[in-house]
Amino acid sequence: MGRPQIEIARDPQDLAERMTRSFLGTAQDAIASGGMFRTALSGGRTPMRFLERLANTPQTQDLPWDRVHLFWVDDRYVPPDAEASNYRLVAETLLSRINIPATNVHRIPTEPEDRDDAARAYEQTMRRVFGLEEGEIPRFDLIVLGMGNDGHTASLFPGSSAIRCVDRLACVVRADEYVKLDRITLTKPVLLAARRLVVLVSGGEKTRTLEAALTGEVDEMRYPVQTLWPVLERVTWLVDREAAGRIALTRG
Repeated sequence: MGRPQIEIARDPQDLAERMTRSFLGTAQDAIASGGMFRTALSGGRTPMRFLERLANTPQTQDLPWDRVHLFWVDDRYVPPDAEASNYRLVAETLLSRINIPATNVHRIPTEPEDRDDAARAYEQTMRRVFGLEEGEIPRFDLIVLGMGNDGHTASLFPGSSAIRCVDRLACVVRADEYVKLDRITLTKPVLLAARRLVVLVSGGEKTRTLEAALTGEVDEMRYPVQTLWPVLERVTWLVDREAAGRIALTRG
């Protein structure tokens, strides 16, 4: 098992700029080598800053978006135009600014009354786009994640049974005392199969959790972001100085 690869940005704006360069570079490399770029995006405040920066970067318009397939890491089970929708966040900040075919945008369906039916439908979309047989796992070129104050990533929350869901590509996270709305999330096997993952962390309120996750014993039920430990060599932690805390001091 390797050591976390940590990149420290000056501030949230610098973090967004670094992530934008990384996204565009990874997309260009994937298209050049395989003809297609498949990525999964997250919602939240920190990823939103990156998406806004990406949308307003001139080089973004030069990307051949007809060769890009966009997926979502997770979403709340709300209509796509609801304020709480991660799809809506990406649609308003990025999709409205780029020329991507509608057929290349793969949001998590939230229309079915049965949440499990929706998760299965999302799984079938992944299988179709990636050309997978039953039992195969999609290998995204890039998955962009965030980390919550409690150490969750995607919709894998501390103590959640979703962390143990390893036989599905997407699973339902039921609302409880910690999660206010039902959600659908990519599962651990999908995250671990990605060619590259970036975890975006910003803000002093996350300092203690970040330090505990990066330097403490591995306990993914307590800090679900530690589900990424088996593939640390493919994970970049892009962290601003405020979130980094003492980690920033040791790295200059």
